[in-house]
Amino acid sequence: MESSLEHDVVYDLRSVKMPYLSGFTLRLFAELLDSPLRVLLLPKLLRDGGIAWLQEQYFEESPIFQPLHFVNDPGQVTAGVLETELPAPPVTPQPGFWFPTVHDYAQAYRKGSSTPLDVAERVLRAIEAGHTADPPLLAIIKVNREDVLRQADAATQRIKRGEALSVFDGVPVAVKDEMDMVPYTTGVGTAFLGKTPAMEDATVVARMRATGALLIGKANMHEIGIGVTGQNPHHGTPRNPYNPAHYTGGSSSGSAAAVSAGLCPVALGADGGGSIRIPSAFCGIVGLKATYGRVSEYGAAPLDWSVAHIGPLAATATDAALAYRVIAGPDLRDPVSLHQPAPTLLGWDDLDLTGLILGVYTPWFQHAAAEMVSTCEALLRAFADMGATVREVTIPDLEAARVAHVITIVSEMTQAMARYHAAHRREHSLEVRINLALARSFTARDYVQAQRVRARMMAHFDRVLRVVDAIITPTTGIPAPRIPATALPAGDSDLTTLTEIMRFATPANFTGLPAISFPAGYTTAGLPVGMQAIGRPWQEATLLRLALAAEQAVERRAPQVFYDVLKG
Repeated sequence: MESSLEHDVVYDLRSVKMPYLSGFTLRLFAELLDSPLRVLLLPKLLRDGGIAWLQEQYFEESPIFQPLHFVNDPGQVTAGVLETELPAPPVTPQPGFWFPTVHDYAQAYRKGSSTPLDVAERVLRAIEAGHTADPPLLAIIKVNREDVLRQADAATQRIKRGEALSVFDGVPVAVKDEMDMVPYTTGVGTAFLGKTPAMEDATVVARMRATGALLIGKANMHEIGIGVTGQNPHHGTPRNPYNPAHYTGGSSSGSAAAVSAGLCPVALGADGGGSIRIPSAFCGIVGLKATYGRVSEYGAAPLDWSVAHIGPLAATATDAALAYRVIAGPDLRDPVSLHQPAPTLLGWDDLDLTGLILGVYTPWFQHAAAEMVSTCEALLRAFADMGATVREVTIPDLEAARVAHVITIVSEMTQAMARYHAAHRREHSLEVRINLALARSFTARDYVQAQRVRARMMAHFDRVLRVVDAIITPTTGIPAPRIPATALPAGDSDLTTLTEIMRFATPANFTGLPAISFPAGYTTAGLPVGMQAIGRPWQEATLLRLALAAEQAVERRAPQVFYDVLKG
């Protein structure tokens, strides 16, 4: 491993110790934080969470309120990934279990061995089987049977006429219940939002629909995206297909479970603090969070403006690349998306990694469960065997970044939900009530302080990414946790575990850099381990290239819960 270590940098990221709450204590704690007695509880909670520490620090940087990575030539509304860069099927199939891919569906339809209508019927049966299983899968929470069959029939007729709209025509795709999709409501995982069906699709949904994708329904999610386990007392907690006793991760929980369980090869998710990458890692699939502004947010629930990203969760790297090709690019209805160069996939399928430099900050990389570290180290060695160079790097101020991201995302979520507070605050789950109550104690000074930290972290990551092509970490600090019996059905609050899960994910949201999670292997208990790569602005092709390379080295395993809706 090459080294560019700065010896005066001290690794400072901490593990957090906060009380575990469930049942009566969870309800009592939520009520106390909603009462004047909260003044007795907040000081210790803010100290334990690192908030009080950050309040005492000084950062000289001017605040940055959106992590925009400007380019000389802003993106054009018509710009997209070139047709000549359309991802082809892998030349050599991935070792081990084979997830049916977008190309597999397209080939079966064109050969006549299956039709979109056949697949739609199987998907609908599989969703119902998942709901009635013990425990229930609960990946998809809203299905309009007539709409699904209508889409499937139209796709079947197009393909029979030789007029398929794209490789996605008739291929099942799920959409997180955070994005508008006709004819569904958008509930964002709550019990009280989403009473009126959407009048138009979110931009990403419209772009998928234009390809002929078979939109199978709305996927479950952690309520308002404010957690990363996937727990949801309102719609039921979805189960991990690799072991239904464990969490899927969140907040794009249903999207990950749907792909991992075979209901679809691609789903759309959203990521404000790891919410695409974490469930992808826990469920053994690929999840891409592109550069801030690369994918339009129009039609997504406005929850966390400065850290929000929409992206694909997919069975394979090729499927992720295909979905990225569809949804990436400027959108006039999202001004942030106009600050981008033309998206490209050029070179993404080059499996010779010679010349690619991968950065590792060893103390950060190793701040995870032993099996996570050893599994990712093995894949890192495989990348080196493929020609990549591994270089030691340093990234200061990770603890400040952790706390500043917390302040940023929950402050924005609290503001987003403020208009519902008086009438609906008691309709939130107890965990969400606690998190929002804590966030309401943050001040404008705290928020501006966090944005000064953002400016510093963007500079730190820019410095590192000038000398490496990507920064490599495990995706999560621990494998998918077991769902405690005490967490069902009312939920729990476990900020200690959430911090372990999110350790590697949040800097990419905070800095706006692209990041991806892809399968690195499995624990001895059979739970998936994800590896994360954080890249340079607008270089999503490099991240997808690493995910594709990983598929040559990692033998995939079959989930315990899997529905083969292509073959039946």
